[in-house]
Amino acid sequence: MVEVNIKDKLALDTFKPAKESHLKLNQELCRGCKVRCCLFVCPARVYTMDEQSEIHIEFEACLECGTCLIACPHNAIQWNYPQGGFGVQFRYG
Repeated sequence: MVEVNIKDKLALDTFKPAKESHLKLNQELCRGCKVRCCLFVCPARVYTMDEQSEIHIEFEACLECGTCLIACPHNAIQWNYPQGGFGVQFRYG
């Protein structure tokens, strides 16, 4: 049996990004957040922070797990599934 690590498994997934993000942030709430869980809990590292401490979303890489939604202590994330036919397609190998 061949062992496959998580990075190799994630590399099997394919993405068909929609034109608009299925993730939205309330930047006002984010600015007041000291913890910034979204930067650390997302397995796809969808959330990043710029030099002005503003959070950005690269929704095209979202695994649609909802971890960010659960972890955000301020409910600053509005999370929906992408519109039909778009998003991640998991492949098992």
